Formats: sequence, structure tokens, C-alpha cells
Amino acid sequence: MTSTPKRALITGITGQDGSYLAEFLLARDYEVVGMVRRSSTVNFERLGHLQDRIEFVPGDLLDEVSLIHLLRTHRPAEVYNLAAQSFVQTSFSQPVLTAESTALGVTRVLDAIRFVDPTIRFYQASSSEMFGKVVEVPQRESTPFYPRSPYGVAKVYGHWITVNYRESYGLHASSGILFNHESERRGLEFVTRKISYGVAKIKLGLADELRLGNLEAQRDWGYAGDYVEAMWLMLQQDEPGDYVVATGETHSVREFCELAFAHAGLDYRDHVVQDERFFRPAEVDLLVGDPSKARQVLGWQPRTSFPELVQQMVDADLELVRSDLERHRAPRL
Repeated sequence: MTSTPKRALITGITGQDGSYLAEFLLARDYEVVGMVRRSSTVNFERLGHLQDRIEFVPGDLLDEVSLIHLLRTHRPAEVYNLAAQSFVQTSFSQPVLTAESTALGVTRVLDAIRFVDPTIRFYQASSSEMFGKVVEVPQRESTPFYPRSPYGVAKVYGHWITVNYRESYGLHASSGILFNHESERRGLEFVTRKISYGVAKIKLGLADELRLGNLEAQRDWGYAGDYVEAMWLMLQQDEPGDYVVATGETHSVREFCELAFAHAGLDYRDHVVQDERFFRPAEVDLLVGDPSKARQVLGWQPRTSFPELVQQMVDADLELVRSDLERHRAPRL
């Protein structure tokens, strides 16, 4: 007798993490339901190879009724809340929108779960940006939060409301405090992808310079494809909890530039220009996580090194820019 496959709902499925998580769950024979907001255009660029294996359904973190309807209709065993306004710079210019989706949106999902089926296991995408102006190095689950952006503040709310619903209503609700995790699927507005894509354009003669903000900012950068496994492992535990997911290493934006340009045979000092427009109003200087709990309890550890990540992103963007060039050069029939 064959067992019924587990069903998982992913909010934010069209983003970087959503695409990797969908791949991961499908490889484990899950049925995957992806929540997308109704709009005239939905970007399935990261999910093109999976589109026929995922059931896409309408829903919105700003509308709890839509979430209740979605849960009642599809009855997932697990919910992964990855949806948010997730670009830190944008949160300074759109703080209210960021709060509505990144903070209050979490409450709406949790409340819908409590109302429809409290046995659903819930994952909340927390963030290292909650630590902000760090009070200890490295940062662990017990480190006090000191967010330095509207995005970080909203993530702190989402984190604590997850703890509150877990303790108040007995939900299996866990938070992954993920440090920076990157890939070739990262949006072009994020600094790592801005660098790798900029390197590709300069290497192929389409640009001469790359304008960036603070080159001395330090981050704990890992590979997004490794980090989604930790999300899943949290929901397989008997008890819910909060986990820092990180590499335990820190690297500067300058070091990322140095490796990325060198991989393409270039010197970053010939092309990178610091531009004050890209500095944050309140900077986060140093983030580095202590993933000991995730390693000991979940058995999780990153597989991709920092140099491998940088090289992988540059190679992917070189291929992307080359293919775009060839497509534009091809004669029209």
C-alpha cells in the first residue's frame, strides 16, 4: 500500500529560496503548492523547469481570508513562509509596505493556521538583519536583536510573533535565522548578484565600471541551495525551535569583489567605484553566525565554500550575458 505524499505550501515560491525549496521538496516526493499574488504578470523565471510539477494558487499575505481559503482547500502538512518585501534598501523608502508583508503578514499566516488546522507545521524565514548593530560576535539564537532597517525591524516582529503563537497555541512553528545566502538566482538588486552580473558585463565589454556602496561591510555568505535543507529539517523535528543557519565565516564586500573579478581575469580596483547613493542610512557592519545548534540538533552543515559560491555566480552570469548577446545578434527571420 503506497503512502499519500506530504503536501507543502510555499509562500514566496517565485523567489530565490522558494525555487530551491520547491526543488528540494519535489525530490522528496512532496506535493508542492505555491502561493502567488494575483497580478498582470507573475515572474516564473526561477521555476520554469518546475512549472508543470507545482500547483500555483492565488493568495496574499495582506489578506487573511485568502490564506484561510487556501489552507482549507489544499490542506498542507507544512507551510514555509518565505514571502516578504526582502530588499533592505527598499525598506527605507517603503517602510509601511515592508511592515504589512514582512511583519503583519506572518501573523495572518499563523492565525489562519490556528483557525484552520493547528497541526500544520510552520516555518518562518527570519533573518540575520534582526541582529543589526550586533552586541556579540558571533551571533547565536540567544543574541539580542538590534535591527538597523525597517526590514530588520519587521523581521524581528515576524520572529517574535512566531514564538508567541508557538507558546500560546502549541503550534509547531519554527524560525530559521538565516544569514546571507546567495546564488545565481538572486535578484539583481542584491549586492552579490550586482557584483557577479557586473563582472560579466565588464568582461564581455558591455560596461567599464561597477558602482557599489560600503565595501567594508562584512557578511556571513552561504549558498541558498544548501540552506533550504535546514528549513525542511526544522519541520521534521519532534519539537519546534529557532535556529541560526550560517557558515560561521565572514567576508567583506571588497573580498567578494576581489574573488569575482579575479575569476574573470580582472582586477576589481580597475572597475569598482564607491558611490554614496548605495550606502544605507544606518549601516550593518559585521554579521557572522554561530550555526552550532543547527549542526548538533538538525545535523545540518553548509556544503558550498565562499570561493565556490562566488565562482558559481560569476560563471552563471557570464553564460547569461553571453546568451543575451548572441540572441540580440541573431538575424531576425
